[in-house]
Amino acid sequence: MYKRVRLKDTVEVPPRHLADVTPERVKRLLQDKLEGRMDEEVGSIVSVTNVHDIGDGAVLPNRPGVYYEAEFDAITFDPQMQEVVDGTVVEVVEFGAFVGIGPVDGLLHVSQISDEYLAYDGENQQLASTETNRTLGVGDEIRVRIVTKSIDERNPRDSKIGLTAKQPGLGKHGWLEAERQEREAQMEGN
Repeated sequence: MYKRVRLKDTVEVPPRHLADVTPERVKRLLQDKLEGRMDEEVGSIVSVTNVHDIGDGAVLPNRPGVYYEAEFDAITFDPQMQEVVDGTVVEVVEFGAFVGIGPVDGLLHVSQISDEYLAYDGENQQLASTETNRTLGVGDEIRVRIVTKSIDERNPRDSKIGLTAKQPGLGKHGWLEAERQEREAQMEGN
């Protein structure tokens, strides 16, 4: 999910900073340009951490700044298909729950939460089972698997990550703990 990668990109140094083209200045400019952006190859750039090399500057016609190619390290978040991740429910809606996994949210559709029917309780911002006392609400910790991923580099907010919690070992942490305790009690009883 999180990776440290070495990247290259071009950064514009404005005229007022041309006397200060240092790794620290270039790092700040790269952070402003790249942090929070999505890239199909590396995922979401979380942080630019270290600048290793700054190339020669280039001047472009009708542009006030000087452009430098820089080689740098960055921390990225790149969710992988079928990866199991822990997250926190950040919003509950009629059709499911949005789960925060790192710097992005994924959709856990109501049909992918449980085999039980879950009704939407808008007043309490939760999905509630009509068969058991199980609920899933904002702030709940949950273990999910990434099953779909569509990254939109131009509009990162339009990127979509689909999740499931229906497989063994997945679900709300409280449900998993209750199941574990139930198994242990059954084993002690035998």
